[in-house]
Amino acid sequence: MHNRFILLMFLTIVVTSSGCVSQGLFPKAGPLEETEVSGKGKDKILLIDVSGLLTSSQPSDMIDRLFNRPSLPTRFKEELSKAAEDKKVKGIVLRINTPGGTVTASDILYHEVQEFKKEHKIPVVASIMDLGTSGGYYLAAASDRIVAHPSAVTGSLGVIMLTINGSGLMEKIGIEANAITSGQHKDMGSPFRKMTESDRAIFQSVIDSFYRRFLEVIEQGRPNLTKEKIRQLADGRIYSAPQAKEAGLIDEVGYLDDAIALAKKQAGLSDATVVMYQRAGGYHPNIYSQFSGNAPDTNWMFPKLDAVSFATLLGGTPAFMYLWLP
Repeated sequence: MHNRFILLMFLTIVVTSSGCVSQGLFPKAGPLEETEVSGKGKDKILLIDVSGLLTSSQPSDMIDRLFNRPSLPTRFKEELSKAAEDKKVKGIVLRINTPGGTVTASDILYHEVQEFKKEHKIPVVASIMDLGTSGGYYLAAASDRIVAHPSAVTGSLGVIMLTINGSGLMEKIGIEANAITSGQHKDMGSPFRKMTESDRAIFQSVIDSFYRRFLEVIEQGRPNLTKEKIRQLADGRIYSAPQAKEAGLIDEVGYLDDAIALAKKQAGLSDATVVMYQRAGGYHPNIYSQFSGNAPDTNWMFPKLDAVSFATLLGGTPAFMYLWLP
């Protein structure tokens, strides 16, 4: 981030010293372009990258905003729409590497996959890389088959909401917050007062509703599991790939190549060219390539918090998340 700031300052100085602003200095993001990354044949398998925090907000990074890079759901739907227009696309592999994210973003991505499958009858295979937890698994459940890397972590099935109570600290330093509300619950979840039991009950009811939705998604995606087994598995714990396979949460333990091979098999293909969609520029030689600007940051420990500020994840403002946040 420090290097980006220096680059931005340098570009700003160059522009202002020249006495004019070039319209081409920060080119806007263009349409997606197809790039071949492996394989051969006239038929195609599309590889879609879903990494970092799942959020429906615009990227908050300054460089991303200068280049007008789209939000994750925007880019995700754009890729599916482009695939729908190409009759040579016979299968899709979702390369998932995410701890999850907001309830809404996770559900949007899940919905888009479901609608695509319903309309185009094209097999979708999920390939979980490092992480496919919570909202990441929620998305994977929309696919026809799930493959997890041997060292992948999945699970954390459930909902979390974090908030903090800073009233004690404020009292120590002599600061008092006053809220004038139209009802006793209007400021529920505020970090400036202790949560009441009635507040907690309301939050719990909302979380329970989202949790039931999560269980329904798993039930639809994993018909091999009973409702009782799903509820047993969905207690928030994480699973290694072999554990997830034994529990029935995934279909295979394997590599990205295995997921691609499975997608070809599901589509009835012997040969296929694996393609990805990208913005103009960059070098992307194989299936592990990441397209800068097409997906959120892959640093899951300290992701770019596009949906909520870091304070939110620490509990500053309540947010309902399908997220593994140890």
